[in-house]
Amino acid sequence: MQKTYEIKNLDCAVCAGKVAEAINKIPEITNAQIDFIAKKITIAADDKNWEKALQQAIKVCHKIEPDCEIVIPKENCSCEHAHHHSNKLFLIRIVIAVIFGALCFAAANEKLKLAFALTAYFAIGCDVLWKAIRNIFRGQIFDENFLMTIATVGAFFIGEYPEAIAVMLFYQIGEAFQDAAVDKSRKSIANLMDIRPDTANVSRDGKIISVNPEEVAIGEEIVIRPGERIPLDGVVTDGKSSLNTAALTGESLLQDVEEGSNVVSGCVNVSGVLKVRTTKLFGDSSVARILNLVEKSSANKSKSEKFITRFARYYTPAVVIAAVCLAVFPSLFCGNWQEWLHRACVFLIISCPCALVISVPLSFFGGIGGASKKGILVKGAEYLEKLSQCKTVVFDKTGTLTKGQFIVSHINSKDLPEEKLLEFAATAQWFSSHPISQSLKNKHGKKIDESRISKSEEIAGRGVHTVVDNMDIYAGNKRLMEEIGVICDNISHSGTEVHIAINKKYAGYILISDEIREDSAAAIKKLKHLGIKKTVMLTGDKRESGEAVAEVLKIDEAFTQLLPENKVECIERLEAEGDSPLIFVGDGINDAPVLARADVAVAMGGLGSDAAIEAADIVLMEDKLSRLPVAVKIARKTMMIVRENIIFALGVKMLILCMGAAGLAGMWLAVFADVGVSVIAILNAMRTLRG
Repeated sequence: MQKTYEIKNLDCAVCAGKVAEAINKIPEITNAQIDFIAKKITIAADDKNWEKALQQAIKVCHKIEPDCEIVIPKENCSCEHAHHHSNKLFLIRIVIAVIFGALCFAAANEKLKLAFALTAYFAIGCDVLWKAIRNIFRGQIFDENFLMTIATVGAFFIGEYPEAIAVMLFYQIGEAFQDAAVDKSRKSIANLMDIRPDTANVSRDGKIISVNPEEVAIGEEIVIRPGERIPLDGVVTDGKSSLNTAALTGESLLQDVEEGSNVVSGCVNVSGVLKVRTTKLFGDSSVARILNLVEKSSANKSKSEKFITRFARYYTPAVVIAAVCLAVFPSLFCGNWQEWLHRACVFLIISCPCALVISVPLSFFGGIGGASKKGILVKGAEYLEKLSQCKTVVFDKTGTLTKGQFIVSHINSKDLPEEKLLEFAATAQWFSSHPISQSLKNKHGKKIDESRISKSEEIAGRGVHTVVDNMDIYAGNKRLMEEIGVICDNISHSGTEVHIAINKKYAGYILISDEIREDSAAAIKKLKHLGIKKTVMLTGDKRESGEAVAEVLKIDEAFTQLLPENKVECIERLEAEGDSPLIFVGDGINDAPVLARADVAVAMGGLGSDAAIEAADIVLMEDKLSRLPVAVKIARKTMMIVRENIIFALGVKMLILCMGAAGLAGMWLAVFADVGVSVIAILNAMRTLRG
């Protein structure tokens, strides 16, 4: 069994890591993951030991972080009131700290000044002091609470009372702004993915009742009124309407549906009332699968996130040791221990790595949320980072660059009018279900009088022989013509040729082609403008057809007549030749081996394509190749913001650390280097939400 719960009052990503590590040591728990940004904890355990495992997890969580709480749904009732109460108490503490801090500054008597200072300090910093003391006894020394406590107590020790109060006050205010920024980001991401339907109107016993979507079975009829969100995947049984699919695909144009149309959950019904027969349970529906993948996306960490986690683990203890050395050794040789202790306290405040451990994961999470708003599903920060580095894009042809739908592209008739040749070809193919036959019938566009057909047989791998109006009509490939002794034209055009012979006399040919997607050429052009150095096409089609498509779309290289295993070999060779990750774009249905092998697998998912969602790292939820350049842009923008935050945070901290060690930075500047830099980095990270 695996369940996800809200987790409250986690101070930082490092704390989240400690809690997750401790919970994973519980024997009954097979796996536990904490998403600090989303405030979620996912616990997996055996069904038999589930209750015991959950209780153990709650205890361990409270032991590591006493203020931290795993919220069980039935207990989550008055959190809004508690949050309001907490904010009110925090404001009271600030007012007390400001009043007694001002009295301390104005007092002439030294004892009175100390009494006012201690009152102000404990009013605003009691929680920080308590957390630091509690964590020391638990062996969790090197955190921001410990650094702030040592620094401010050190300031008291050397008589800098107002400075100690001011530092703690502005630290707490800065932390509040930081929490507010993170919460706003979380809410923005949640709003982007607000596609989960709350209820389903199901028809039972002649009545329409509102139930939880999870209670609806396959085959039941649901009613979707105008303005309501479709709760489950299904087929329209009655009604006509237009659907807003923007939440899933990013497409602003409405999609018209009628009886027989497939609809997927998460779309909004805009106009008419629809009756839909469900084809999937809620857990298997498109909206549930998408939400599940987005929630799990933070588990696939990027190299940058992994670096920051390791960095924070060793950085803080190293800085504390450096601060101790700064306080002790110079004073042994130079004297003036108060000055060196003051510098060490400043050094400690500056050292908190919050700006990095919060803003970097938040940047990636925001990038994933922003991409989802554009109809691009990214399964993790790892793939977003790789996508930003790609310089080679490999495309499957059928269903990706082309629509995978055959159309008549050329008619060459000898003695008959083109319309008559097309009529004979469509009539000959009337009883065939082959896609080429269907394209001929679609092009003809008229119903055939079946009484004209007295005989029809399909010749496997060659074509058809049909008797129409007492005439023998053969329609098929060159091999069929050779077998009946008819000499046909040699065709230089790309496509699949259908030769027609009437009473064994050659009448002409019709060329069938796979239609190129309207946005394929523009998408490839945009990719090249974005710096993609090489575009490649892989296809199982014959050389003429493949090279013709590659020429039209200006693709650099085309490999044709490939089997699935040949495509994998091509991918491996291209990866070996390149020095950056490679993107493979396929339709997600018959390209599974190649999708699994590529550095970054992108599937043209379409609405509700299960195969695409399962196979790929990134899914374009609408069958539009133009979404790929958008995905590359979002990935690069996200990585740019991540690099900005890393360089900014480390650069400012290192500069002010040096200034603090040299006595050029006071505690005011140190507080800016901690919480000020964190808030700026978080606000910068929130830019990724704009996609």
